[in-house]
Amino acid sequence: MFVDEVDIHVAAGDGGRGALSFRREKFVPRGGPDGGDGGHGGSVYVVATPRKNTLIDFRYHPEFEARRGEHGQGSNRTGQDGDDLTIDVPVGTLVFATHAPGESESEHEAGATHGPPLRLLADLIEPGQRVLVAKGGRGGRGNARFATSTNRAPRRTEPGEPGEERFLRLQLKLLADVGLVGFPNAGKSTLIARISAARPKIADYPFTTLTPNLGVVTLSDDRSFVVADVPGLIAGAHAGQGLGDRFLRHVERTLVLIHLVDVSSASGRDPVDDFEVILEELRRFDAKVAAKPQIVAANKIDALDDPTRLERLEARVRQQRLPFYRISGVTGEGVDDLLEAAWRQVAAGRAAGEASLVASPKA
Repeated sequence: MFVDEVDIHVAAGDGGRGALSFRREKFVPRGGPDGGDGGHGGSVYVVATPRKNTLIDFRYHPEFEARRGEHGQGSNRTGQDGDDLTIDVPVGTLVFATHAPGESESEHEAGATHGPPLRLLADLIEPGQRVLVAKGGRGGRGNARFATSTNRAPRRTEPGEPGEERFLRLQLKLLADVGLVGFPNAGKSTLIARISAARPKIADYPFTTLTPNLGVVTLSDDRSFVVADVPGLIAGAHAGQGLGDRFLRHVERTLVLIHLVDVSSASGRDPVDDFEVILEELRRFDAKVAAKPQIVAANKIDALDDPTRLERLEARVRQQRLPFYRISGVTGEGVDDLLEAAWRQVAAGRAAGEASLVASPKA
């Protein structure tokens, strides 16, 4: 099962209590205080790992708690620190705090309708990248810490500080170079199965694909890029219709979009209308997504029974000044040219990204 958004609760470990102790040994009068400090509580970290590709584990295990620090002991022995807790998440996960630190869950829910939005803590886009989400409590001081020249037998100690506690929302956005968008049954699953090793479910009914699929496309000269097959969109998707905007966010990181349009008569829809509807949904979802480089592919030309459908679509796409290709995901006709066009856009996007990194000032 593919799960791309979950809520979890994390709690760092409390600090250990400082010890109240006095040195007592035979033939050693007035040994003085020797209570050790408490250990620090363990902290909670969220770490990106390529070994995961879904958040499903958190659906069944949403509670995480680090170990507390041990209490201090006599003979100036400091309690052992609690072990830090590491939570592994897929690369591409965004970590949000669902309410402000110190605010209770009930307070947050009571003001959820008018409270502040989710607060982004980290965007984990690199393997090994980590973020501290809950800091462990400091250990309390033992009575040996409070000895002075005028107070040689202090009975004062400190309790350990409580560890931080947070409610988090984890949201996964796939890391892909190319995003396939289009109406249900436009042929996205068939295309990704042809161009990569991905094997999504393929059937002749709407919403066959219920979760995004990733595939690696390999070209000559050791060129490759990652393609994401996003489940079919329909009118109103930006507002939650059909599969809604649940999966639209997975194209936010892509460098280029391949817009597949079914030009056969099997769908019963007009290809020009389909093209316009998807463009509008992308605009309403996010203007930045709609502004990404886009390639339009007229699919299922092997089943074309009315050439005017293809001609009208091509004329409309040319008006938008977008690249246009005629392909068949079933027979492979035109697919190689489409992939080369996608690679050129991907290479340009990667070069622009590297240039921006070089040009950005170092901290």
